Amino acid sequence: MTSRTHSHERDQNFPDVDRAAVLHALSAVLPAASLLADPEELKPYECDGLTAYRQLPFAVTLPENEAQVVAVLRTCHKSGVPVVARGAGTGLSGGATPVAGGVILSLAKFMRILSVDPLARTARVQTGVRNLAISEAAAPHGLYYAPDPSSQIACTIGGNVAENAGGVHCLKYGLTVHNILRLRVALVDGEIVEFGSDALDTPGYDLLALAIGSEGMLGVVLEATVKLTPKPREARVVMASFDDMTAAGNAVANIIAAGIIPAGLEMMDKPATRAVEDFVHAGYDLEAEAILLAESDGTPGEVDEEIAALCAVLEKAGARGLRVSQSEAERLKFWAGRKAAFPAIGRLTPDYLCMDGTIPRKHLAHVLIRIAALAEQYGLRCANVFHAGDGNLHPLIMFDANVPGELERATGLGARILELSVDVGGTITGEHGVGIEKVGQMCMQFTHEELEVFHAVKRAFDPAGLLNPGKAVPTPRHCSEYRLTGSAKGVA
Repeated sequence: MTSRTHSHERDQNFPDVDRAAVLHALSAVLPAASLLADPEELKPYECDGLTAYRQLPFAVTLPENEAQVVAVLRTCHKSGVPVVARGAGTGLSGGATPVAGGVILSLAKFMRILSVDPLARTARVQTGVRNLAISEAAAPHGLYYAPDPSSQIACTIGGNVAENAGGVHCLKYGLTVHNILRLRVALVDGEIVEFGSDALDTPGYDLLALAIGSEGMLGVVLEATVKLTPKPREARVVMASFDDMTAAGNAVANIIAAGIIPAGLEMMDKPATRAVEDFVHAGYDLEAEAILLAESDGTPGEVDEEIAALCAVLEKAGARGLRVSQSEAERLKFWAGRKAAFPAIGRLTPDYLCMDGTIPRKHLAHVLIRIAALAEQYGLRCANVFHAGDGNLHPLIMFDANVPGELERATGLGARILELSVDVGGTITGEHGVGIEKVGQMCMQFTHEELEVFHAVKRAFDPAGLLNPGKAVPTPRHCSEYRLTGSAKGVA
């Protein structure tokens, strides 16, 4: 796709460094195969899953052990070189986008599951371990790792920690922050620290929660001790079809109001279900304006009772049809469709942006109707899939970057959707992070004083601002530019 290059240099003033000297210093602490500097070798690292923004680093490091990570950080710290930590590069907000003149610190080789303790229900893993690999290792013990983002087959636990990733089962089992006990972290100067503990609580400030979701701005995660959850004895999914988006949105609020906390509660609109059905053949109702997937898990008796309660609420809310999975294969097929929504949309359009706003559940119907109106205003198609239970929206804005003006309209529409989320009492992100994609909208969600507190936290860990600079927290200059240009730029 045709893309624009994003540079952080407008907000960061790093001194020019002798790159040859830095490369020489890095080559002294890394094996030859662990240091990349040729432009062709750097190309795969120019962006993460947000491909609209690209920037080549001047070097990529692939350390093989903790000592090498420390050496890379110390070398870059001494030379004043920015460092961006990177996992699998599946992030969708540009959190792993390189900084001009900076170094990528890839943790791709940190792939060891160090231990699984079935009695304590924990696993200790290196940061480059894939999300799904943890559950695979724990499966013989009847355990699994609960957070399950759609990219779990590829995304790493380090990236999940950086963005506080969730997944389709986060309503009942929580986000990453609820499933991590301890982190081993390298600070910007190479010092190794540990946040959290194996105990239920840790004295002092909750630095573990601060580190989770900090987008690589405070330290580089090396290891994580994660909680493992017993596999439920039974799980079934209700698929409800609705002729009206408002009724579907209200059904979500009614389920929670009834005191039911499903294991998963997901919604897809008609454009999304049609794209998915053609791709996965999940058995979705293609005539429905929206479908709702609600899962119950637990003992067979608990599941029977909760499924009956769910169906009663959904029927009262106006569902035109209900289907309950009759086997584990059918349950997995229903979820396979939801998890394949992003690639399914990718088959229909040259490019798309996956937004990530979170709103109060009671405003779901209103916001979805407004998104449809905004998409029409901008002359773009938009499909909606989202974690309905916690109000985390994922509008998929379709465009063609090769058509002049479409990228600008797409980003303008995305900004309007995020601002709409804030207007109804929500927030600009739920699990994808801020990265570079949503830095502008941070200026409208938080006051200057609040942003300064964020900067103060950053300075406490990283006084020179070398770790992932220009991400997540905007500078006053950035906010001035954002308010001057306005988010509506690009309206058709």
